[in-house]
Amino acid sequence: MTSALFRLCFCLLLAAMAAGARAQDRYVEFADTLPAAVDKKTVAIDRVVGDGATAVRGQYVVVHYEGWVHDPAAPDRKGFKFDSTIDRGYALSVLVGINRMLTGLDRGILGMKVGGKRTLMVPPSLGYGSRLAYKTVPPDSTLIFDVELLDVVRQQNTD
Repeated sequence: MTSALFRLCFCLLLAAMAAGARAQDRYVEFADTLPAAVDKKTVAIDRVVGDGATAVRGQYVVVHYEGWVHDPAAPDRKGFKFDSTIDRGYALSVLVGINRMLTGLDRGILGMKVGGKRTLMVPPSLGYGSRLAYKTVPPDSTLIFDVELLDVVRQQNTD
């Protein structure tokens, strides 16, 4: 009986993990290196896998990030830097997974663990699209972000 219950719980856990992976797979694809170009999905590369709490949809996360316009000829394919919480001197605290930031960045943070560092290559459709951003980011630009997850803040009930 115990063995059968264990197998059932294990199968349910695997099914839940697969369902979560499929949902995120719509936006994010993991790789070992940055591709020359991206089309419809954000490409994520885990530089450091953290060991703290996991960023889950609907939670506040605290992140440092730097954003560059993709340039295939530049070192690390990072063209000019257009934004950086590090340069501003304070991290970003935001609800994750509910489109409070660029979709590619938002979805690329999901699943990270505190202490983790991830590089994201975001296609235009999941970035700024066909609009000019920051007065310097051209329309239809692919973006590269280096993200560090500093904290996950569990929401507390106020009831």
